[in-house]
Amino acid sequence: MVRRNGFTLVEMLVVIAIIGILLGLLLPAVQAARESARRAHCANNLKQIGIALQAYHAAHGTFPMGNYAQTAGVCPGSRIPGVDAPSEDRANWMILILPYLEQQAVHNAYDFEKCNEAPENEQVRETFVDTYVCPSDTAAGQPIVPALGPGAAWAFGVGYMPGSYRGVSGRSDGNWFLDWGLQAQDYPRAWRGPLHVVGVSGFFEERTADVKDGVSNTLMVGESTTRTSPPHHTLWAYSYAFYSLSSTTPQARTLCGDYQRCRQEPGEGLVSPCRRGWGSNHHGGLNFLVCDASVRFLKQTIDEELFADLGTIAGGESAELPP
Repeated sequence: MVRRNGFTLVEMLVVIAIIGILLGLLLPAVQAARESARRAHCANNLKQIGIALQAYHAAHGTFPMGNYAQTAGVCPGSRIPGVDAPSEDRANWMILILPYLEQQAVHNAYDFEKCNEAPENEQVRETFVDTYVCPSDTAAGQPIVPALGPGAAWAFGVGYMPGSYRGVSGRSDGNWFLDWGLQAQDYPRAWRGPLHVVGVSGFFEERTADVKDGVSNTLMVGESTTRTSPPHHTLWAYSYAFYSLSSTTPQARTLCGDYQRCRQEPGEGLVSPCRRGWGSNHHGGLNFLVCDASVRFLKQTIDEELFADLGTIAGGESAELPP
């Protein structure tokens, strides 16, 4: 009698079941390893941005402006109907530091005499800059037409390439922000951050020496992404208000990384703090660049008042970054 070697059906099913269990155990570990790598890549992006900001400071004697506010109507079509509003749709801090990120060609393509919405600046608006995008940010890759400002559909209606990081314009109480010229006149000067709007109400670019609260305890740039409402996502070359700048507001909802979720939760200022919120797709928190060029991972559960205090350069608080 010839004996055949092989697996029985039951043995095959057992082997398949064991393989399935092992894969189920291995997959979360693989995903965690990938996310750890993405988070490290994201932190390295901020580190490179920090080096570029320091290089800009060394060359110019100040950090770059966050946005620039000027008289309404300078850029045709950018004026808000019925409101004598300033227009910030020219260069911002991310455009200005491009040469220090090995992006000289993109910087050279930018026409500083034209508004960002002008056809001459289409190439810059729609350029993907790897350093400005966290690999965990799923919104990046295709130009987005913003919800508000001169680039919105009701105005010029042009697309901007998304980014993942915004400059810290300063502290906010939920109603006043230093990313837009309209509110600069009444904004508490002690609350200003390292990167804010200039050109109005006597606000100018800041120096390292102006960071009276300590360069190791003042936030400069942080992750700002949203899992919902792409038209409110960070747009790196869009110099209108909150699209490249955000404020540190003492409201937990502004750290959730979800615009729609934030606006559904109550808080002073209603939807305005959500437009200027922060967030990431990392588990439990987000990366921030500090004024001393270090990068720290802040937990989403950070104390609200501490977080708000960390956004000022001269607020006089005794705030220290958590370990």
